[in-house]
Amino acid sequence: MAFTTRPEIAGTFGVVASTHWIASQVGMAVLERGGNAFDAAAAAGFTLQIVEPHLNGPGGDCPIIIHSEKIRQQQVICGQGPAPAGLTIAHVRDHLGLDLIPGTGFLAAPIPGAFDAWMLMLRDHGTWKPREILEYAIGYARRGAHMVGRVRATLNTVKPLFEEAWPTSAQLWLRDGGPQPGKLFANPLLADTYERVLREAEAAGGDRIAQIEAARRCWYEGFVAEAIDGFGRSFEALDTSGRRHTSVLTGQDMATWRASYDKPASVDFHGTTVLKCGPWSQGPAMLMTLAILRGFDLASLDPNGPELVHLFVEAQKLAFADREAWCGDPDFVDVPMEALLSEAYAAERRKLITDMASMEFRPGSPNGRAPNAPSYADAVRRAQEAKAAAGSGEPTVSRLGASSGDTCHVDVIDQWGNMVSATPSAGWLQSSPAVPGLGFCLGSRCQMFWLQEGLANSLAPGKRPRTTLSPAMALKDGKPWMSFGTPGGEQQDQWQPLMLLRMNRYGMNIQEAIDAPAFHSEHWISSFWPRGARPGKLVLEGRYSAEAEAALAAKGHVVERGGDWSEGRLTGARREADGQLHAGANPRGMQGYAVGR
Repeated sequence: MAFTTRPEIAGTFGVVASTHWIASQVGMAVLERGGNAFDAAAAAGFTLQIVEPHLNGPGGDCPIIIHSEKIRQQQVICGQGPAPAGLTIAHVRDHLGLDLIPGTGFLAAPIPGAFDAWMLMLRDHGTWKPREILEYAIGYARRGAHMVGRVRATLNTVKPLFEEAWPTSAQLWLRDGGPQPGKLFANPLLADTYERVLREAEAAGGDRIAQIEAARRCWYEGFVAEAIDGFGRSFEALDTSGRRHTSVLTGQDMATWRASYDKPASVDFHGTTVLKCGPWSQGPAMLMTLAILRGFDLASLDPNGPELVHLFVEAQKLAFADREAWCGDPDFVDVPMEALLSEAYAAERRKLITDMASMEFRPGSPNGRAPNAPSYADAVRRAQEAKAAAGSGEPTVSRLGASSGDTCHVDVIDQWGNMVSATPSAGWLQSSPAVPGLGFCLGSRCQMFWLQEGLANSLAPGKRPRTTLSPAMALKDGKPWMSFGTPGGEQQDQWQPLMLLRMNRYGMNIQEAIDAPAFHSEHWISSFWPRGARPGKLVLEGRYSAEAEAALAAKGHVVERGGDWSEGRLTGARREADGQLHAGANPRGMQGYAVGR
């Protein structure tokens, strides 16, 4: 047996893996009390808002992939809210004079999607009432939750901003000295918010569905929407542009939106069918990567050797270039998904990979269509000129391990075979000023839009920003096999295919695949403000050999070495044909955990 940092969990009753041990145990507690995977995932998801507030919040986003044994289908739940009606290119670029949507503050806020995504899943697939689901999060918010050191590290980076420009955030997060590592910290305002939602839900009567629908109306048409609307109109928030702006998100925007279902996008990879969210996410970039890689004899390569790293990164450069040129909300743009995921197109793209690292940005031409992408030269320039801005970007662990945190992820499989893969994120405490009386702030996902017309991901009211949030699911022989995912912004669809490849081609189990050394590239255009690119940059985890690093540098990669345990935030859960359930979680950062029996 190979050494792993912890065992791969095995059982038959249920498994939960998430980016925080408390959320994992909450999910397991729900399973033990008779709830199903959908109940457990939602309870864990709301708990993550309390225990990882620097990584996600009630005002954030949450795409989910589910498998329901009842309907024998896999579905995507789109918890990515769109741009509000007043957020237009004319307003931001022409009226305000900005060339990018800021990475923090009010202008970057989409309609909050996480709450309705969880509620939609519970309504259609869960069995518990809203109070039963929320009681865990409310308890931790009321009595206090154990704070990991990264909450404090994040606050230290934004403390001057809060004190000087975001007074509502200072009142919420810096009171009594703020969260301290290893100590309990409460959020009574958020507890009050959820209690009020529950009171209004229960006023609808005892029926579970009626309560869920009342909770949704309360959030999107009631006091929550009213508070968000009023604060956004009355307060000018300092953002990464260096200027102050009021919000354009209104109560009317929230009232007219609800989470929805999508069909997953998919590709086959050596007997495994991989499911991702559609082109309103970066998920297709992972699918295109796998389609390109399946034409190489990967199993013959050293799983930790330079040849595999080289092929993987070069395939990713092509896939992420196509992400930028072609992926956007399909309700607004014509995305040639069938062509992008076809074997014929993968074969064309595969031919571009040589023994040397490419320094080019090369989107392709599916079905002969000419690509239309933002300027790569401008992105390189922005990266060179970039200066750190408090609260900007998607929180993730730095290459040196001195991090502000991650996004979140949760995987659940229950005794009946239901599966959930969810990636809640955004609305982290550093994204925008806290809304008075609610105990949370808005997200900043709209920073991913372009202010240039005619691109796949150009800004438009009602359009979903192309999110980096990217849960995953996999089938074997047409049957649900594995739920998996990771935090990490741009790295999400770099670390996930690497994990799958290690299991599919090298026979590793979940924990072995997670523990193995990883890497990431920063070659393509980032989804986050200031939208930079670093040609050829490849960050290797410190456990790669000096010989591998030298070989990759000889191929032209611009190699940087990170800490020994600095790459990857993965969790996963799988169900084998014999009925056994397995799960594993990332040891890096000492927060993620898998539980089960």
